Amino acid sequence: MKHRVGDPIPEWVMEHVSSERMRTMAAILRDPNPLHWDRQAVAALKLGLGERTINQGPLGLGYMVNMLHAWAGPGCIRSMVTRFPQVVLDGERVIARGTITALRESGGELLAECSISLEHAQRGVLLEGEATVSLTAPATGSPA
Repeated sequence: MKHRVGDPIPEWVMEHVSSERMRTMAAILRDPNPLHWDRQAVAALKLGLGERTINQGPLGLGYMVNMLHAWAGPGCIRSMVTRFPQVVLDGERVIARGTITALRESGGELLAECSISLEHAQRGVLLEGEATVSLTAPATGSPA
């Protein structure tokens, strides 16, 4: 497949951000912050979010990683820098999007520099960043 600067990366959709996954992640990470599992704690802060739990940053980041892996394959990410301008809330439908901003060759790999984001239809960009992705197909064959 021929890649060009400006090409979009196929979107990856999380139809429903799950509060149950947030609770599980909080337990796995031993994260005591009730914002990830206690709706009343979020509401008590009066942030205008209502009684909706806040997705952990690594989960939102994972949605963008899923998009890149679906596009270029597992192990394709060479580097990634992200910013979190907004929070992701339980129950939301979010879409990971990206665009190729540059192409270069390095060490025998075709690398795509990409602009990436996680977006909500009404609230706009929730997470954003840049990623360097290998577009070189992995070598196939039997191990020596």
